Amino acid sequence: MKVWTLVASLLLSVSASAQTVVKVDEPWVRGTVPAQKATGAFMRLTASAPVRLVAAESPVAGVVEIHEMAMEKDVMKMRAVPGLDLAAGKVVELKPGGYHVMLMDLKQQVKAGDTVPLTLVFEDAKKQRVTQQVQASVRAMNAPAAHGGMSHGDKGHGAHKH
Repeated sequence: MKVWTLVASLLLSVSASAQTVVKVDEPWVRGTVPAQKATGAFMRLTASAPVRLVAAESPVAGVVEIHEMAMEKDVMKMRAVPGLDLAAGKVVELKPGGYHVMLMDLKQQVKAGDTVPLTLVFEDAKKQRVTQQVQASVRAMNAPAAHGGMSHGDKGHGAHKH
């Protein structure tokens, strides 16, 4: 009898997690030059229920963090953030000059036309984590963002202490 209760509770938790779906639109990574050790990943996220993007992983990078770029006293600064809240039904854009996924300690050059696998980790209000696999296309280094925005080259990343 206890086994069935355990199975039922596991199925309920899986179905509850499965209901929290995050739609990922236009995921892309900015291409790099051969010696470059960092780049950004960008996309639009729309959650079906309130969740928080708390982590990301990729086999192409030794370190992956969620970053924010913001103006501080007329200077654009970048910093890691512990997470990014996604409200239900609201589009959150990860874009150059704003929030993005930072890929650091790159294991190889990422070139236009390549695909970079990303694993996004979301956490719901009950602190349950759900992962989502994303395949991000690589765009040329000088490619503009799909929706405009500030250039997000390697400037600032080289001097950025991690």
